[in-house]
Parts: sequence; C-alpha cells; structure tokens
Amino acid sequence: MKKTVCPMCELDDILESPTRWECATCGHEWDRAPEAEIPSGPRVVKDANGNELADGDVVTLIKDLPLKGGSQTLKCGTKSKAIRLVDGDHEITCKMDGVTVFLKACFVKKA
Repeated sequence: MKKTVCPMCELDDILESPTRWECATCGHEWDRAPEAEIPSGPRVVKDANGNELADGDVVTLIKDLPLKGGSQTLKCGTKSKAIRLVDGDHEITCKMDGVTVFLKACFVKKA
C-alpha cells in the first residue's frame, strides 16, 4: 500500500479523517482523493532521461553508487544485464558486475 505524504513538506507524519488529511509536522490540510481517482493501470517507470523502462531492458548507471553493506562501488557507465521492474522504493532489480542490486530509476539511463 502506498504511503501518503504531505504535498507541502513531503513528510509522512499524516493524520487522517474520513474526508481530509492533515500533516502533523507542518499543519497543512487537504482533501482525500476519492478511490476512483487512484490510477489502476500498469505502473510506468522512467529513467533519468524520461524514457519508459520495461522488463528485459539494459540500463547504464549515470553516477557512481556505493553498495550498502560493503566497500564496493558501482562506477558510472556500468551496464546491467536484463532488468526486472519491481514494486517498492527501488523500482529496478538487475545484475551489475556479478552482483544483484536494487536501483532507483533516477540513477540509470536506457542503454
């Protein structure tokens, strides 16, 4: 389930009522969107250049990324094997330099 964030301060400390949302941090209030307005179609994932990504695409890193839990760094320009789109904060999973990684789409471009 997608977490609601405040459109003003982008924090997720939200108080809810049946018709409105209120940010506990900044006090901003806004109407709750009706369920019909939530898009139910397929999720669109775009790379750093705005190109739409799909399962099986090959992507290239646009900046150096340190890997968590180790001292390895993926260098700018590293190409991936075929990607797979997944749900969650990191939209892409693939193999780079023999390591399976989860990446945000804003750090890659379509090769």
